[in-house]
This record gives sequence, structure tokens and C-alpha cells, in this order.
Amino acid sequence: MKRIFITGISTEVGKTVASAIVTEALEADYWKPVQAGELDNCDTRKVENFISNSKSIFHPNSYALHTPMSPHAAANIDNVSIELKQIKEPKTKNHLVIEGAGGLLVPLNDKDTIQDIIKPNYQVIVVSRHYLGSINHTLLTVNALKEKGFNISIIFSGNEHPTTEAIIKKMTDVTVIGRIDEEPYFDKNVIKEYANKFQEILKQL
Repeated sequence: MKRIFITGISTEVGKTVASAIVTEALEADYWKPVQAGELDNCDTRKVENFISNSKSIFHPNSYALHTPMSPHAAANIDNVSIELKQIKEPKTKNHLVIEGAGGLLVPLNDKDTIQDIIKPNYQVIVVSRHYLGSINHTLLTVNALKEKGFNISIIFSGNEHPTTEAIIKKMTDVTVIGRIDEEPYFDKNVIKEYANKFQEILKQL
């Protein structure tokens, strides 16, 4: 069974929508280990509302923090300490999609980052969205993952920017799953369309 970790090159680049698409495409389970802020409308609930299939199970966060900040800071406000040993992958015989928080090196505490949650057997999907500086952020993220030996692929998010996408493809030489366009809205039908579009390549990862 696949274990797919979805990270972004920054915050607000489309990780949650990408996570929903991958979850729907594989009829996978979903897990967000650390949620910071928006507990009434958390990413788990957002993904659950996007999913059409009846097979996916949505596992509880290891840490659900109240403040929309970096996890280490949000935890400090909540008077808790994030410990890696408490972040335990849920038991499932299904595929599992794991959504990170922010980017790869977002701190969880004084020494650990989001990258430390990613286990050696995980496949990693990097969500890259075009903005000034996004090429640098994408290459830094992919290279950091390559140094750890991970199997990496990319999903582009937002309006097409051909020169940005072309140089990222050339310089990373990793699988590009596709691009999620800047849609007017996302609902179950739109998510399903992308899931069908990406399904074959996701199965081959």
C-alpha cells in the first residue's frame, strides 16, 4: 500500500486541494499529523467534504493546535510540546495520504521539522505554485528531499507559467503528475475530475 506525503514549497500553495485529489484518485485514507488553527474548519474536514468515494477514512490529527502559526509557536501558545514519538502513523490496510503543514522545514519544536515526519518508505509529492521566488523554493525543497533519498514527484498548482514549469522540470528531473488550474471553485465534482485525470500516473508512482 502506498504512503504518500504531500508537502508544499510554502504555505497557501494548494496542498489541501492536492491532497483531496490524490485521496480521491486512490480512494486512500487521509491523515494530517499536525493541524495549526482553523479547528472548526480544519484541513481534514475540508478534504472529507471534497471526497466522493465511500472507502476513504479520515484519521485524527496527532496534534490539533488552536493558533494559525508555525506548529512550534502554536504549540507554545497551547502549552504543549510536539514530540515526534507522539506522531504515529494510523494503522490502515489502505493507501494513506499524509498532508504536511506549510513547507518542508517548518519547525515542530526546537529541533524537529515537518521533514522529520516523512518516513523512508513514503513517496513525496511537492506542490509548487508560481510566484516570484517559487523556482528557488521548489528547487530547495526537491533537493532537500533528494538528499534524503525520497521518491519525489511534483504537482503544479494555479495558473500555468510555462517558463517556470519548464525550468523546474529540467532542473529537478522528477515526475510531474500534472497541474491543478486556478479554478473558480473546488467541489466534489471538480476534485473528481482531477482525480480521474491524475489517477493512472498516481497508481504508477
